[in-house]
Parts: sequence; C-alpha cells; structure tokens
Amino acid sequence: MLWIGQLHQGSLGNKDQKKQGGPAEAERLERQGSGGEADRSVGGSDNACQVERKSVHRRRSAHLADREGRMEALVQIIQLQEWQLHRVGLQKIPHFIGSFENLIVLDLSRNAITEIPKEIGKLTRLRELLVSYNRVNSVPEELGCCENLEKLELAMNRNLDELPSQLGNLKKLFHLDLSMNQFTEIPDCVVSLPALEWLDMGSNQIQRLPDDLHRCAPRHAQRRTFPASFLRSVCSRCRMDKLHTLWLQRNELEYLPDNISRMRSLDTLVLSSNRLRDIPGLMEGMSNLRFVNFRDNPLTLEVSLPDANAALGEEDDDREMFGRDFMHHYINESRKRGYAVLNVHCVHR
Repeated sequence: MLWIGQLHQGSLGNKDQKKQGGPAEAERLERQGSGGEADRSVGGSDNACQVERKSVHRRRSAHLADREGRMEALVQIIQLQEWQLHRVGLQKIPHFIGSFENLIVLDLSRNAITEIPKEIGKLTRLRELLVSYNRVNSVPEELGCCENLEKLELAMNRNLDELPSQLGNLKKLFHLDLSMNQFTEIPDCVVSLPALEWLDMGSNQIQRLPDDLHRCAPRHAQRRTFPASFLRSVCSRCRMDKLHTLWLQRNELEYLPDNISRMRSLDTLVLSSNRLRDIPGLMEGMSNLRFVNFRDNPLTLEVSLPDANAALGEEDDDREMFGRDFMHHYINESRKRGYAVLNVHCVHR
C-alpha cells in the first residue's frame, strides 16, 4: 500500500510539476507555433504573389509579342508584290484586296471565282491579272483604273460575253487572253487598246470582225503637209496598230474585212475552224505576215500547193498546207478565175 501510495503521490507530484511549469511552457510553445505558422503564411502569400506577378508579366509579354508579330506579318502581307493561288476552290476574291497596294502580279487561275470585286481598281501598280479557268461572268469597270496593267487573262470563264468600255483606258495593256468564252464580237474597248500586241479570242462565237478593225489617218492625209504634232496625235489613235499576234480559231467568221490588210505589224494570224468562204485579195500585201492558218474553212476554191510533198516534210506540209504560201496561191488562183469570168462576159457582149 505504501508503494502504491508513493507511486500515486509521485504521479500527482509530476502532474503538479506539469501544472506549475506547463502553462508557461505551453504559452511559449504556442507563441512559437503561432509565430511559425504566421511566418509560413506570410512567406507563402509573398511567394504566391510573386508567382502571380510573374505569370501576368509573362502573359503580357506573350500578348505584346503576339500582337507585334501579327502587325509585322500584316505589314509584310500588305507589302506583298506577287500572289499566286491555284486549284484551291476559291469562290470569291475578298474585298480587302484593295489594301494590297504594292501588288504587281495577281494569279488566281483555276479556281471557282464568280466575280471580280470593284476594289480591284485600287491596285494601281498591278501589272498582271490572271483569272483564267474560273466562273467569272462579268468584269467591273473599276478594272480600267489599273493604269499599269500589262497582262490580262480571262480565258475559259464560259459565261463571259462582254467587257466594260472603261477597259479602253488600259494604255499599257499588251497581252489579252479572252479565249473560250461567249463573245460574239471583239469588244470595241479591245480594238481601241493602243499598246495591244497579243490577242487570243479563239473558241468564242465571233461572227464578224469590226469594219474599222484598223482605223488610222487616211493615206491622202498622210501625204499632205500637216504639223508633226497633229500626225503624232492621229497615229496615236490608230486601232490595233501594234498587234502582232491574233488568234481567232474556232469561231463563226464568214468573211474578213479588207482593212485587215492594213494591220502592218501582224505576223501571226490563226483563222482555222471558221466559216470563211474567201480570202481577201488585199491580204497579199501583208509582207510582215509570217504565219497564217486557214485550215478547216469552207473556202470556195479548192486549191492545193504545187509539189508540196516534194518541197516539205510531212509535218511541215501538214502545217503549211493552209498557211502563208497557200494564202498567196489561193489569192492568185482567185484572181485568175475572176479574170477568166470577166473575159467570158466580154466575149458574150
């Protein structure tokens, strides 16, 4: 019992000691603990703020860099000089095309474009516009504002059958392709293009050529003494004066106007697969004409070149059978038969 009492008393003594030293110790430990937690809380909050600030800074920097990148890319796009886009199914030229003021070449061939926007007229530096093999059915008059345009291709647009008169303002245009469309005549704005050198209007439905295909100062006016400035102004109004290549194959032409012989610069004339019945005799004087083709026309006279097979190979013979030599031979034969008919009439009278 004594052992138990001592043990119990010792235990109580220990508890009293804890009670006596405990509160102070507990308070000390509590202060240490709360202070540590406070320190950790404050330190953690500071770290979180720093991380957030860094994150915001990184996002702002990335946003600014992205914006600067986009601006730089936009500037580069606006300064674009050549744009080629083929076989992507493009159906519409965007209206902001007018923003590309430095554009020199625009090639959108072989797509599904149905119209050319009027904003195209803002491209005053444009030299080449290629929109062949699309579905364009009209051309805006604003295209006439592209004063530096030199090459225009609108081939194979199927429903295209007219051009605005304003295209006659294209003073530098020398190459024009309007083949495989629905034109029934050569537009007047085309005939009046002063710099035109190359024209393809093959595979249309042209039934006749303009009677004033080549209109210039009459010869008697050229012989008279006029001021040089007047003659220069008259010659500047000559129609198709510089044209050297003319493609008119696969049309519905039935005759050629006599004034086609005045096209002194013409050296290539393709007239195959038309409905021509005759060849104008005045074409004999076209000394610069190096290549001409009358193949597959219902010409009135059946004329063949003498000893063609002996002088030429098979390929050359096939190419030249209805060419320049054939034209001269046809004209001579037609003239002979005309004289013969005239003599017969004179005898009967």
